[in-house]
Amino acid sequence: MKNIPITPVPNEYKRAPGRERQGTVHEVSYPARNYINPSRQLVTDRRIDPVEAGRETVEGREIVKICSVYMPAGYDAKDSGSRYNVLYLLHGVGGDHCEWLSGNGKEGERAVLCNIVDNLIAGGQIDPLIVVFPNGRSAHDWTDRTFHAEGTNMLGFYYFDYELRYDLIPFIESNYNTYADIRNTTDEGIARSRMHRAIAGLSMGGMQCLNLVLGGYRCDSVLYTGSDGGWKNGLAPTVRAPGMIDLFAYVGAFSNAPTSSAGEVLGERIAASGHRLHLLHMTCGVEDGVSASSYAHAIEGLAERAGDRLGTFDQVLIYGGVHDFNVWHNGAYNFLRSAFGKDDASGTSVYKTILPTC
Repeated sequence: MKNIPITPVPNEYKRAPGRERQGTVHEVSYPARNYINPSRQLVTDRRIDPVEAGRETVEGREIVKICSVYMPAGYDAKDSGSRYNVLYLLHGVGGDHCEWLSGNGKEGERAVLCNIVDNLIAGGQIDPLIVVFPNGRSAHDWTDRTFHAEGTNMLGFYYFDYELRYDLIPFIESNYNTYADIRNTTDEGIARSRMHRAIAGLSMGGMQCLNLVLGGYRCDSVLYTGSDGGWKNGLAPTVRAPGMIDLFAYVGAFSNAPTSSAGEVLGERIAASGHRLHLLHMTCGVEDGVSASSYAHAIEGLAERAGDRLGTFDQVLIYGGVHDFNVWHNGAYNFLRSAFGKDDASGTSVYKTILPTC
């Protein structure tokens, strides 16, 4: 890929552009048939090997979940001739599909993230795109935002890949004008579609991008695993996720959570995936007491193990940065600028950057 200079988010990009250049956000309901039930089983409508899942798989009723969707200015559902890239943007352990759009993520009445995307599109730095904000808990109690390691809502974070693959992505690509089409399962169709999908997340969502998309370990409560993960949060690793590099060519992890798998593990799965990961963008604040060590652990040895299956690998530290939206907005800004519509280069390019506090 072209070496896009990594810079702090310009202050003017955090402010809303003119109304005619502003995208819109709406909530959407969709059916989910792959999730964790009260008995900690994986409910699924697919033939998933219980050995792969690391738990019993059963049939069950579908549940209805909610995601938020950003539509770029000018999007017309009736204009099937216009197609769009899609970014899936994941939240943290205490958040939900609104985390990127509310609280510290706002500038006045508008989400900073939306302003950043609006301004990148208006400035011609990226093509107009759709951004999907899921709730990353694939569980019957997906609205429960509390942190207790024994909860099925927590376990659902580590099984979001099945919902994403079999429920959410098919819903988005059936209802919006996207380049990607998951229904096309030919080699050519898979190769083309993955170039038009990106996924990134903050904190717990960053862990999901590493463990579930690249192919690290799922986790469960130590009460059920009988082992200690060493994180002092009541969670321990179980089985490896199969990975989703066949669906995504661009992956971002911002302040990835402590349960993120080791870089050697992630790199091995990239090397074995059968598809090239064109961009891996990782960022963290130097003063982040939650994620600084897990960021370093997830980077160590990754590029070496991935080999030529990894394209651009951005490693961005924010000097003075902590576990907050200053770092995460910077991550989204630089990730989007690097992800879509750029020329690919041979070999692996690792860029290590230290930025001032955003």
